[in-house]
Amino acid sequence: MPTRRIRRAWLTAAATASLAFTGLAAPAQAEDLPPTAPQSWIQEPRTTEAAASPFTTRAWTEPGGAASPGDFTMSPGALNAETTTRVNRLDAVLPKSGVQNLLIGANRTIQPGCSRDPFGTAPDPDIKYCLQNDDSVSQEWVPQGMTGVSDAKIDEVWGSAGDIQLFASYDGWDPGRENDPLPTAGDCTTAELEANDACNQKGVRITFVQSRTNPATGSPEVKYRHVLLGWTYVNSADHVSFDGLHAAEYPIQKGVHAGGIVWYGNYLYVADTRNGLRVFDMRTIMDLDPDGDPKTHDAMGSDTDGVKTTANVEDKTKVGRHDNVWYSFGYRYVMPQVAAWKFKATQSNPQGSYACVSTGAPKASYISLDRSTTPDRLLMGEYCRPESGYPSTGRIASYPVAALEGRSADVPAEGWANYLPLANGGAQGAAAQDGTLYVNESKGTDEPGNLWRYTWDGGRLVAHGQPVKTARGAEDLYVERGTGRLWSLSEHRPGQASDCGANRATGDPAGTDYCQRVLYGHKLSWLDSQP
Repeated sequence: MPTRRIRRAWLTAAATASLAFTGLAAPAQAEDLPPTAPQSWIQEPRTTEAAASPFTTRAWTEPGGAASPGDFTMSPGALNAETTTRVNRLDAVLPKSGVQNLLIGANRTIQPGCSRDPFGTAPDPDIKYCLQNDDSVSQEWVPQGMTGVSDAKIDEVWGSAGDIQLFASYDGWDPGRENDPLPTAGDCTTAELEANDACNQKGVRITFVQSRTNPATGSPEVKYRHVLLGWTYVNSADHVSFDGLHAAEYPIQKGVHAGGIVWYGNYLYVADTRNGLRVFDMRTIMDLDPDGDPKTHDAMGSDTDGVKTTANVEDKTKVGRHDNVWYSFGYRYVMPQVAAWKFKATQSNPQGSYACVSTGAPKASYISLDRSTTPDRLLMGEYCRPESGYPSTGRIASYPVAALEGRSADVPAEGWANYLPLANGGAQGAAAQDGTLYVNESKGTDEPGNLWRYTWDGGRLVAHGQPVKTARGAEDLYVERGTGRLWSLSEHRPGQASDCGANRATGDPAGTDYCQRVLYGHKLSWLDSQP
């Protein structure tokens, strides 16, 4: 039987109604459906939805003007306690790996200073990392959010490991989902599965990157490793299991977009565009191949029934527990969601559009961390494209990040909230350092993006100098304090006109290096010196 992602003939009437109402994905295969506790596979956060209305534009002030911080207030997820119980059960069954062990076993190689050049006529960055070829041009995985150990720890070291960056990618190519709009999207036929495991909706993965010295050769190297993010649930056999991350955001985001991530202490915060934040714990990274040999199918632990289980990381078509075997779409490591924060206000941003309302729940398009303030703040902003009736250029506000660890009370945005000064919208990421707000603005595939610098003047955001040209497809931003770099990454790939075809403006042919993905960093001192 093929793996089914959303609609199945065996769904009960109640479960079908629940799916129709929420637009959520059900777990893989019939044995994994929890008929007595369907809430365990309905993923959080889920904010309150309402029909979009342009009448909410009454709060609009001006580009750069003040917005209402109260609209950003977040509440703890209703299922946080139950999620903790399920993660503890999973923790008792699957062995764990710490971040340092994961990095030691990193299995993929980055090429620093490579020939790939998404910058074109824009200035070269201070540092540039090229992913392996398959990740650089992948149709399935699209890079978005970025963070690192400089966000995580004040001394920028995790245990004994330093020079660590993380980036998130979402599953942007799913033949079953893209060919069949909700609510029937995502069904894989047997033929589709045999042809390409990409028809599974894998959700989101996090990639750990580290610059280090090769212990065998003494030479510098940059290695990386992918980790699948998961959602735990209890299946019909009363076994704890897990699935990929899913959310009802067709057709714009195609699920959880992970447009921004922040690693702070033990926790990883992942932006869930219409809903809020998903929370993950670096102490619960599960290892489904402890001996490092995929062919051995290592023994795992037992759930509450005492039945012995094994793992299979060779089969890329399944996820979770099936017939006492654990699968993970072929990934060695899985990090389950441990909690959620959801917007308290009603979400009324229009579906199927990049326009944004001016009041009510914002979009969590990207997040970042500002450690140059007291207390440390998590920034959250919106990607918006103004249109008639919806003039918002996107709001941005900040939270005291330590308050998000409590999960027992609402957390409001603190201090300021503003509309971005971008006349045409399109902010892909924002980060603040020492009173300057840096914003990446996308300009499509035909020209470099803009990196803007803003400061606050009388409560308004105002431009500081001209935009600095940067990479095509520039995404999220991350401040690495020790090196004084502002990191980002590019998302475009060659091969499709909608992503990165022939560049009409410069005459670049389709498939040239200018639109292959890189991680890169500009020196903050250089950026601040630009006119």
